[in-house]
Amino acid sequence: MTKKIFLILLGTTFLGCSEKKKQAPMEQTMEKTVNIIFSEPLFTLEEANKLAALPLHCVETNYPYKLGQVLESAVDLKEPSVLHPVFYGCFDWHSAVHGYWSMVTLLKQFPELEKAEEIKKILTNNITEAKIAGEVHYFEKQVNSSFERTYGWAWLLKLSEELHSWEDPMAAPLAKNLQPLVDVIVMRYKEFLPKLVYPIRVGEHTNTAFGLTFAYDYAVAFGEIKLKELIERRAKEFYLLDINCPIIWEPSGYDFLSPCLEEVDIMRRVLSKEEFLPWLDTFLPQLKETSYSIAVGQVGDRTDGKLVHLDGLNFSRAWVFYALAKQYPEYTHLKNSANEHIAYSYPNLIGDSYEGGHWLGSFAIYALNTLHEVE
Repeated sequence: MTKKIFLILLGTTFLGCSEKKKQAPMEQTMEKTVNIIFSEPLFTLEEANKLAALPLHCVETNYPYKLGQVLESAVDLKEPSVLHPVFYGCFDWHSAVHGYWSMVTLLKQFPELEKAEEIKKILTNNITEAKIAGEVHYFEKQVNSSFERTYGWAWLLKLSEELHSWEDPMAAPLAKNLQPLVDVIVMRYKEFLPKLVYPIRVGEHTNTAFGLTFAYDYAVAFGEIKLKELIERRAKEFYLLDINCPIIWEPSGYDFLSPCLEEVDIMRRVLSKEEFLPWLDTFLPQLKETSYSIAVGQVGDRTDGKLVHLDGLNFSRAWVFYALAKQYPEYTHLKNSANEHIAYSYPNLIGDSYEGGHWLGSFAIYALNTLHEVE
């Protein structure tokens, strides 16, 4: 009798589980059909004035500053502005570099900026032949051979590219003054890339794909054929056989770059359409689904210099999605995910703590440029 009761209860339990299983797919399907449409972010003079305030606040701010240097002797213990006569602000060297890039690109696109004259004064006072010579001197020391490799290198080339494409009388002298440091960085790329056996697949500064991407843009813009061919060859050697990138593992706690999407960004550049689309179908096949979305990176504390990296991740994901959607119509649906990522992080950008304000503006500007630039 007891055995019969047990079997009846067991059967009832399984029946209940079975009913739940039958309902689950329907519930999941209903959830997937609910899509929120996010508006495209604007890039107006009003927004440009707000964004310009971020680099203006930090490019000539000495402290706090993170040197990130190797000491050869006690002689190397000097003020940041002595070691880096130009890029001594914005907390660290690379952030100072893309702070200058931000000022140039905003002034280039919006000459009527409220603080246009202040920006011009900073540019002419700091990007001088003598001060750039001081930056070159720092890089030429053997102990600094890997300094800012390759993140800061990439942004320095992006700054050079922006100056050369700026049709303003002050741009050419600034570009000329910067060129000796640009030459050092180009040489460093040519020395380093052939020796790099494995790509660095992290979500922070040393990510190889990001470092290749901006350098490739520079090589194309300046007709640097050897650098361009080197990057094409190394990118294919690093990434061409990659499949099923585990984007569901992203993000890590401190990411400001997506390892998977940065790889997409460089391969989109170096591969032809006939090569790239089949590669992407095996690398991230889910991107092609019109229902595809990826959750934004959540920031737990924007006063924490590492945790605020996730705002940067949202901007960098957005610029990859915008560029991919613009080049290949079959990925147009990704624009909405990009819009969502910007909608989460952009409202927190202006008035943010120094931990994010010293660098995040550049990421926002690059994302907005990618969306709004005219082909």
